Amino acid sequence: MGVLDGKVAIVTGASRGIGAEIAAQFAAAGAAVAVTARTVEAGTSSLDGTLGETVARIEAAGGTAVAIPADLSRPEDRERAVAEAVARLGAPDILVSNAAVTYFTRVADFTPRRFQLMFDVQVEAPFHLAQLVIPGMRKKSRGWILNISSGAARHPSIPPNAWAGRGGTVYGMCKAALERFSTGLAAELYPDNIAVNALSPNAVVPTPGTLFHHLTTAGDPNAEPPSVMAEAALALCSGDPKTLTGRITYSQDLLAELRGAAPAHP
Repeated sequence: MGVLDGKVAIVTGASRGIGAEIAAQFAAAGAAVAVTARTVEAGTSSLDGTLGETVARIEAAGGTAVAIPADLSRPEDRERAVAEAVARLGAPDILVSNAAVTYFTRVADFTPRRFQLMFDVQVEAPFHLAQLVIPGMRKKSRGWILNISSGAARHPSIPPNAWAGRGGTVYGMCKAALERFSTGLAAELYPDNIAVNALSPNAVVPTPGTLFHHLTTAGDPNAEPPSVMAEAALALCSGDPKTLTGRITYSQDLLAELRGAAPAHP
């Protein structure tokens, strides 16, 4: 028996990295998982990882998963993705918004198209997807919504370090907005027994995206394995919605708290 037996989960950005790891962890815990992203087959993205590979990994381990291709910058794709997940697996108990499109460009050089795309995928999509799944969660009188954030949401120090001037301002804006949305929605949905949280890694996670942007290296001893984020996500999406909600938390710190240990970064 898994802690998510009988549950249905939607995980976005699940063709690779953190999203794929969360989907696999949830399936191992018993959930039927709808995975969504743009990359369906190999050779269609410059980054490694596909929805097909995520589903194959889950099924090989005895789990249940369906691939739903979607461009989450498009409202109609969001609506179709949720409708298809409901039709194939049932109304979702869990939504994990992990999808991201990221450009590291300084503000003076940022184009309007890229700015809008980042907000569409990382702010508007989690907002809209939450609207789409809330009615079903209310009918069940329970639910879990998890938004994947980043330490980039924190304000830079002044004078800034070299990283602060590299071009992560818009990324940080998106994640800061996502965190405020998460706590606000948690307050709104508290009477409905629906938990809403935002989760970040304590350290950079080596994924195809972070490696592409040179944020870490495959052998970085200080990097955080994707499995740590997946374990923390599972805890947040299986805990009591009345007591584990409204959190802006970090993976290692949360796991240490739940184990009764000291946090990774006090």
